[in-house]
Amino acid sequence: MSEAAHERHLGYIPDHETKVDLLRNEAIAKTVINLITRSDDRPITIGVHGYWGAGKSSVLEMIAARFPDQGKDTLVIRYNGWQFQGFEDAKIALIEGIVHDLIENRSLATKATDQVRNILKRIDWLKVAKRTGGLAFNLATGLPSPDQLSDIVGFIGSKLGSPAEVLTKENAEAVVEEAKGYWKEKGESPSVPSEIRAFRAAFEDLMAAAGIKKLVVLVDDLDRCLPETAIETLEAIRLFVMLPNTAFVIGADENMIKYAVTKHFPNLPEGEVAAEYPRAYLEKLIQVPFRIPSMGHAETRTYLALLVVGSIVGETSNGFNELLKTATDYMSKPWEQKSISEAEVRDALGDKYDDQIKSAVITVHQIAPVLATGTSGNPRHVKRFVNALNLRLQVSEARGFGDAIDQAVLAKIMLAEYFLPETMFNLFAREVASSLDGRSPSLGELERAVIGAKEEDAADEDDATVPAPSATGDVLQWTADTKIRRWAETLPALAGIPLKPYLFVINDVKNHTASAALLDPHLLEIVVKLNEGSFSAKSISKELKALSPTESGKVFDEARLRLLSAPDLMTKPPLFEGIVTFVETLQHFEGRYLDLLEELQPSKISGWISSGHDGAVKSAAGQARLVAVLEKWSKSPNAASRSSQARPTSSRRPNNGYIDSLRRRQRQQTTSSLRRRSM
Repeated sequence: MSEAAHERHLGYIPDHETKVDLLRNEAIAKTVINLITRSDDRPITIGVHGYWGAGKSSVLEMIAARFPDQGKDTLVIRYNGWQFQGFEDAKIALIEGIVHDLIENRSLATKATDQVRNILKRIDWLKVAKRTGGLAFNLATGLPSPDQLSDIVGFIGSKLGSPAEVLTKENAEAVVEEAKGYWKEKGESPSVPSEIRAFRAAFEDLMAAAGIKKLVVLVDDLDRCLPETAIETLEAIRLFVMLPNTAFVIGADENMIKYAVTKHFPNLPEGEVAAEYPRAYLEKLIQVPFRIPSMGHAETRTYLALLVVGSIVGETSNGFNELLKTATDYMSKPWEQKSISEAEVRDALGDKYDDQIKSAVITVHQIAPVLATGTSGNPRHVKRFVNALNLRLQVSEARGFGDAIDQAVLAKIMLAEYFLPETMFNLFAREVASSLDGRSPSLGELERAVIGAKEEDAADEDDATVPAPSATGDVLQWTADTKIRRWAETLPALAGIPLKPYLFVINDVKNHTASAALLDPHLLEIVVKLNEGSFSAKSISKELKALSPTESGKVFDEARLRLLSAPDLMTKPPLFEGIVTFVETLQHFEGRYLDLLEELQPSKISGWISSGHDGAVKSAAGQARLVAVLEKWSKSPNAASRSSQARPTSSRRPNNGYIDSLRRRQRQQTTSSLRRRSM
């Protein structure tokens, strides 16, 4: 790979927890540590909450790295519930994991043999009690499962032979009795409450033997677990929460845990109880909750700059540490909306600042606003986007695309691919694929409309008049979407750039060059005419009639996709009138026209849709379908709520008068048809 090509890469961003605080989450870690150390010998349970990828694991990593007196009076244990999912009972896995880490860390196997033997015996009892409890329950309704039998038989030993020899109800009952006999032989009581108390006492003895004054358990990735695994892990934590000198820090998305509680208790009464119980369950277990805040636009820009620069120069370099100090100061005052500038990167890195870093930082500043909105300020999603961009840059170089691919242009295209409506992005891709010059007319119109509106706003401030380019059809509706406007404003502008090479770079997900309806320029011109309304569409009626079946199908498909891609159809778009004229000219498209109507979402349409179909739908069968579609829309709760907003009467949901007129017309057509047949 050439040096010039390498300079275009942003650098790979590892997606794992970090000890370097790029998000000012160290403040949360320090607060958690202070809470634990000041709790004296009282047990405490703390929750670190945030969406998937918000940085919970990094906070736990910082707690583990910065907790004082480790190796002396304090032991910090990390437990990942997701890693143990599916291998063993989750409740037992947590208990055994904590106990075994404690024994190994303090070399207690040879120093405190009595305490070790006692606690392991209590764990064995918990294992067999759980298995026989489930077995006893199943005996009431039928045979137990082979897994339950083999677990118990394996624990008891060879007293009853192999599991295959006990697969009868009578022998299964004997297994349970043998298990109870095992407890009695050891002088044990099968009482669950007494055994729980005995386990806690044994654990306290083990802590004393280890000389540990504070045990801190960091539980991570519960929100990745299946609901039952998550609940069993939380239930196991309850065994410890009453023990002195223990602290649990649980990193999880609280919404996922609430979902797990709901799945675990499916028969909760309806109403407030069902809604409040998951929250109450968490509050009972977690005494102190922390929620990791999402990043804003300025924070995302700074975070992106740190990620990219750190991946290139290394997070341990002096220049990066200088840059981190500046970033830390900005993130400490997020309300000031300050972010790292290119000049600050240059000053911090000194002679390590080169064209690669300059290009990367410029790209960061361009894409950060849209990326912040698209990812909702989620650090993991930001990392994944940067890595996907970097991978595509490297693949394009390996495929020999060379200078045909610009880093900033590819980044903007990927922002649209990831965060804008799929139908809208697919429209751009189809236009690029089918055009001779590799440009998208709709994309150009969108950028001109948005940039023109900004210029008009700026001119208004100077008491000048600069007319904004007018937008039509779908583009007019897109400009009302804040996310789409922000993307269109992002530099560089794409309207004048041939974009076909970029379709080949992004075809790792979808081959837009193959899947797009490849319209030749003549067919694309027809679609543009349809998009301008009925008058324009009628002016090309001869051209429509001259189309071959394949060509007319491509034109209708393109017009259909453009209509469905519109973000809002509360006002009638000119394209709809163009489609009606198309079907009126080519009547054999009536069925496909009705298919299109059935695809429209009631929440996106209003009363204009209740009429204007006469030219397109003429057959009795077609009118019957049309009545059914209109009735469906009129009964839609979404349509009803939209029509209740302040709108002109003509914009309300489909009216019964039009439906009645269609029905009358159907009856007249049916009567006429019967008369003709009888003659």
